[in-house]
Amino acid sequence: MQEVQHLPLFIASGLALNLTPGPDVMFIVTQSLRGGFRSGSAAALGISAGCLVHVAAAALGVSALVAASATAFGLLKWVGAAYLAWMGWRMLFAPKNIAGDGNVLANASQIDGQSERSFSVFRRGFLTNALNPKVALFFLAFVPQFIVPGASSPALAFGLLGMVFIGGGLGVCLGYAWLAALAAARFSAVQQAMGWVERTAGALFIALGIRLAFSDNPST
Repeated sequence: MQEVQHLPLFIASGLALNLTPGPDVMFIVTQSLRGGFRSGSAAALGISAGCLVHVAAAALGVSALVAASATAFGLLKWVGAAYLAWMGWRMLFAPKNIAGDGNVLANASQIDGQSERSFSVFRRGFLTNALNPKVALFFLAFVPQFIVPGASSPALAFGLLGMVFIGGGLGVCLGYAWLAALAAARFSAVQQAMGWVERTAGALFIALGIRLAFSDNPST
């Protein structure tokens, strides 16, 4: 596409960024360790769907308006921070029920003591990403660098680049899910340590929520 520049560099940079561990990766790995690849892949798909929201919003200019409005950004920031903290609280204190035959973990992540379905994992992954305004700001800062100045359809170019980024990110996330599920299946020590892994992830989610809540607005 003529309105996109340095596409190979964009793809390479996107893959490098997606390989960097963050809250999304922590969520995928935790779900994979507890529920296997099916649960981890549901988390990866939910996170990718959340990215779609940010790409669409940025392409339409909504993210720029949010970034320019201290009130709008602050509201979204506090909602996202509260959700991250809630996720962390559930990881720390939700009932644990790890079941397996010694080779694989059952799909046994729980919310309020009941088995968590793939859609619930998908929804949590989606909200974790979609409610994080920092992701919207990332797309606004990163993607335009690879759009030709004066492009006749910048929104279309932004959308296409966003889809390329999400596609590469989904592949990386599924890779993390597969590796974590494989580790849980092959190594019994991983299963035995799962409680501590999830508690650590929960504490990190709470810390990320607090960090997001007290981060500066882009307009300040």
